[in-house]
Amino acid sequence: MTGVPDEIERLWTPHRLEYIKADSSSSDECPFDVAPTKPDEESLVVARGTVVYAVLNLYPYNPGHLLICPYRHVADYTELTDDETAEIATFTQKAMRMVRSVSGAHGFNIGLNQGSVAGAGIAAHLHQHVVPRWGGDTNFMPVVGRTKVLPQLLTDTRKLFADAWS
Repeated sequence: MTGVPDEIERLWTPHRLEYIKADSSSSDECPFDVAPTKPDEESLVVARGTVVYAVLNLYPYNPGHLLICPYRHVADYTELTDDETAEIATFTQKAMRMVRSVSGAHGFNIGLNQGSVAGAGIAAHLHQHVVPRWGGDTNFMPVVGRTKVLPQLLTDTRKLFADAWS
């Protein structure tokens, strides 16, 4: 250890380095196509439906941030089939009920970012965000420190959610 200790607390988030260094143009694999082909525990899939599935966001905005994805590789909401549209809506409702029951969320942000200019990190595969919110869940950490504090490992959250889904 070198240097003089200061008054600043440090929160180490080494798992974020992979995201920071990632070059999404360097891979032809869509993570939303790959996720449902792997075991749920590995891919963080919480629930599977007929035409859509629910998966934890690997880089969540808040604890319990879920993504509802069609299995089919489709980019735009207007390209969804009636069955996909209906099951996305049903999964969104079920996700909200389940998250409320296990974590007491006070509210939710729900939305689709259509296209990279609208903020879609993976614009080629439609995915709906279901982000739990709590009163006072925004503080200085993400604003000043550009760091989000998450109280639970994603694998533990996935198990909790998967067990509560049914």
